[in-house]
Amino acid sequence: MTHETRFCTNCATGLQPVTLDEDGGPKTRLRCPACGWTHWNNPTPVLAAVIELADRDGQLLLARNAAWPGRYFGLITGFMEAGETPQEGIAREVMEETSLTVDRLQIIGAYDFQRMNQVIIAYHAVARGEIRLSPELVEYKLFAPEAVQCWPAGTGYALADWLTARGITPQWRELMPRPVVDPN
Repeated sequence: MTHETRFCTNCATGLQPVTLDEDGGPKTRLRCPACGWTHWNNPTPVLAAVIELADRDGQLLLARNAAWPGRYFGLITGFMEAGETPQEGIAREVMEETSLTVDRLQIIGAYDFQRMNQVIIAYHAVARGEIRLSPELVEYKLFAPEAVQCWPAGTGYALADWLTARGITPQWRELMPRPVVDPN
């Protein structure tokens, strides 16, 4: 297991890799040598929405994150807050990021996104209102469901499943390239 230096949340001592005998067999985890606290590194749940605009002939909204290279558009995503359900969380994220009001939600499924150590919980959100993007989004596009392109990663699979459930054969495109990091 490769890792950057992490520190104990209890005592701030540097964590060390240890092999633990767990129900599924041996696993390498990070553990504090001073107090025994274990960093389990469990995936983070992330919420995603395929947004269908009820007041725009059922078009889908995809947005471009300010941090993404190029002009790639994706689903609205975000993290749950403590004390909210996944449904409340995705409705809040849609409102925060687009100013749209969600009328209806239906779960699409859960999707693996190991590159980011996340599990994506995807919803179909029927929404309406004036689109006003949050600062973390720089642009949006509206697509007829038949014209949208899916990508071979977590949220792209959710979009493909939603299209397939409606009798639409998904069109695929490549993933956005990972940014090149200059080591100097």
